[in-house]
Amino acid sequence: MKVAVHGASGFTGRLTLAEVRRRGFTPVLVGRSAPRLRSVAEAGEEIRVAGLDEPDALAEAFRGCPVVINCAGPFTVLGEPVIRAAIAAGAHYVDTSGEQRYIGRVLDEAHEDAVRAGVTVVPGLADDGGPGDMIAHLVAERVGTAGSSGGVTVAEVLVADLRGRGAASRGTARSMAAVLGEEPLAYTDGAWHPDGLDEGASLAVPGEDGQVAVAVFALPGVVTVPRHVRAGRVRSVIRTEVAAVFSALTPDVVASVPEIPDEADRRASRWLMLAEATGPDGTGSTDRAGGADGLGGAGGKRARGWVTGLDPYGMTAVIAVEGARRLVADGAPAGAVTPAQAFDPASFLDHLTTHDVTWQVTPA
Repeated sequence: MKVAVHGASGFTGRLTLAEVRRRGFTPVLVGRSAPRLRSVAEAGEEIRVAGLDEPDALAEAFRGCPVVINCAGPFTVLGEPVIRAAIAAGAHYVDTSGEQRYIGRVLDEAHEDAVRAGVTVVPGLADDGGPGDMIAHLVAERVGTAGSSGGVTVAEVLVADLRGRGAASRGTARSMAAVLGEEPLAYTDGAWHPDGLDEGASLAVPGEDGQVAVAVFALPGVVTVPRHVRAGRVRSVIRTEVAAVFSALTPDVVASVPEIPDEADRRASRWLMLAEATGPDGTGSTDRAGGADGLGGAGGKRARGWVTGLDPYGMTAVIAVEGARRLVADGAPAGAVTPAQAFDPASFLDHLTTHDVTWQVTPA
């Protein structure tokens, strides 16, 4: 299977290339700089050069590849031309974005073109957006009520990225800086609105004592979960200490971040995506131990689940390549869809356990 890797010479692109090779697939390296692509290509690997301002050339670079993995961010600035080119080439598409409003825009604006082309577009298939969307779906299934037309209904979903401060690349810093001016969203009353969170909110973290302070943050789950779970409200948070790091990302700070994090630090960094769901009309789990304080849903009954592992950047490559494989081998609904819509969530998370990832949904 040929896999086009766009942005193959970047940090995430190189990790993705390594995973494509490890899985026994054939990478096609795509980007705007032939020297940079040659520097990461192995003997016999095909290089195709095209810029974002060359839509026909970029589509031609993807032609003959059944799937494209886009690793070149910030996606808010650079992502949409790659999607258009992939659709024009008749290729499925996944990317490693974590940028909330970009992902929402893609799901809204690329859907009809992807349906007409008979391809599937899955933005946000990274260590946060992929597992976060999937575990939220599984938790909602545990406490929700089934509708006559399929799907489940819940009162509220909270998605939390609870990793601590750890190794980060310049690309991540650049992407976070690109979205800092965009107010985080919450989903309420059937629409997306700017979110706000009272100071003092906290959340219990699996494996840690007590509760940690959390702050509202623009995670992908807010724009993905409502597309497959009928929820009265969906919100997202991260640790307050991590939010403070992101808020300090001036251009000078971004420039000072290493392009490639220390490998030992990267591999030792732990990521953890958690979701809580509150069932409608008080249905669901009666055990609130480990739940959230100051985040709404007071008195409601909840279930929670989480996914965790090491090496978030390496796991992003694993997730993106496995998603690409499943789109080609197993198929998925045509259109722009979320990870939980494209793939069976439990099956996908089970695959990740072969990479020392663990996941759990608490009993209802």
